[in-house]
Amino acid sequence: KTRKLGIPTVVDRVIQQAISQVLVPIYERKFSDNSYGFRPHRSTHQALLKCQRNVNEGYQYVVDLDLEQYFDTVNHSKLIQILSETIHDGRVISLIHKFLNAGVMIKGVRTTNDFGVPQGGPLSPLLANVMLNELDKEMEARNHRFVRYADDVIIFCKSRRSCERTYHNILPFIEKKLRLKVNREKTMITHIRNIKFLSYGFYLYEGKCKFRVHPKGVQKLKEKIRTITGRSNGLSVEERKKRLNDTVRGWVNYYKLADMKSLVTRLDQWTRRRMRMVTWKRWKRVRTRFYWLKKLGINKRKAWEWANTRKGYWRISGSHILARTLTNELFRRARYISFLDYYLFVRS
Repeated sequence: KTRKLGIPTVVDRVIQQAISQVLVPIYERKFSDNSYGFRPHRSTHQALLKCQRNVNEGYQYVVDLDLEQYFDTVNHSKLIQILSETIHDGRVISLIHKFLNAGVMIKGVRTTNDFGVPQGGPLSPLLANVMLNELDKEMEARNHRFVRYADDVIIFCKSRRSCERTYHNILPFIEKKLRLKVNREKTMITHIRNIKFLSYGFYLYEGKCKFRVHPKGVQKLKEKIRTITGRSNGLSVEERKKRLNDTVRGWVNYYKLADMKSLVTRLDQWTRRRMRMVTWKRWKRVRTRFYWLKKLGINKRKAWEWANTRKGYWRISGSHILARTLTNELFRRARYISFLDYYLFVRS
């Protein structure tokens, strides 16, 4: 699916940034401590650790709320009403209203938008939080335990029945008061181990909450590595190495809270096989393969035999001959970053 982006012009961006810099400190004093998205000095890891604390204190059942197309369905009138309670300068309110109504360009044609907060400008994250702060205040008034990251909301309860009561009580407030839509099909009332939050999964070990990488996070990583290590993407050796190392660093830094030693070990094995495959493809000619196999320690007769093989690239990449020549130590000396080594480094 795609989402409409409202990318401001340079002048609009400067003005939005100026408004944002004034309003953020004002609203930060009003925002809930359970809200973590698009806020200064707050991160996804802090939100996850708050989830962990709630579960460890016995709140193992959750209402995983799914707000359907939140950024595209915000009611402008309701948002302006909420803003007017804090901002008393009508000129600022009028300017924000104009930004909301600016519309988007689709194939050179301007289309108006009567709903939603156009994403792409400096002001949109703040406006999104201002609207959902009303939900935060309502849940705090009802003494609910919850964690919110932008439009991802999880409410923690001690039992499934309590979750069902909470869901049915909070639903009218969201749909009637805030005029937002809850996706009933995707909203889940379940145990913490069955949900995905910020691409993390959860599990219990000896009564304590632990993190794991959700399978979809692994799938996205593999798709990215497949693109980087594609046989025909035209990348130079150095550019491929840089992109691969950047991917390893970024992915491990994001998922460093998870227990994934065995996972990163498997990812290393798979990634190195991809690199052997692309290296074999890069050698191309028989004489080039013969030269490199000999140089890397294979005897002449065996090197000539393998240089002339007609087996497929992926099959060859898993063979003992490339495991003996393009070794793990060789990749390490070439400064390819290992998932396992970097994971152990950031966890130390």
